[in-house]
Amino acid sequence: EPKRIRFAKAIVQASANAAALTSQLLAFARRQPLKPERIALDRLVREMSDMIDRTMGERIELVFDLVPTACNVEVDRNQLQSAILNIASNARDAMPDGGRLTLATRELENAEGAPMIALDITDTGTGMDADTAERIFEPFFTTKVTGQGTGLGLSQVYGFASQSGGDVDVT
Repeated sequence: EPKRIRFAKAIVQASANAAALTSQLLAFARRQPLKPERIALDRLVREMSDMIDRTMGERIELVFDLVPTACNVEVDRNQLQSAILNIASNARDAMPDGGRLTLATRELENAEGAPMIALDITDTGTGMDADTAERIFEPFFTTKVTGQGTGLGLSQVYGFASQSGGDVDVT
């Protein structure tokens, strides 16, 4: 492959990376408007199963425990998909020797008794210490080596969940 084609490909990739980072920064700053729609959460996760499976690789078993519910969520589909993939990618990185990633939905009630739905994403990874757990939603905090993470992923997940009227809990 000629050198000029390699350079052109590198420029295109750098532009795509810059666009993705800009999108993350805008979403984090909440200047990227959300486009909420009513979604059956179990159906959305099921539709993402192939994409999540490809993200995990061969050494990670993917388990779905999705219960159909009468309760839908009103969220921005693209942001929710991005949040799920972000959490799944972090789980993959925490299981370098393989493991299991489980995505499960379940019905809950809020304090007023209204129906809610939860998406639980669990893994058999290495876990994290208490200091790391306290900081995972901080912007630009990352446990990855330089050049492998922006530190915006989980802060973006937290921001999206909060802006959508949801919550994120880490155990």
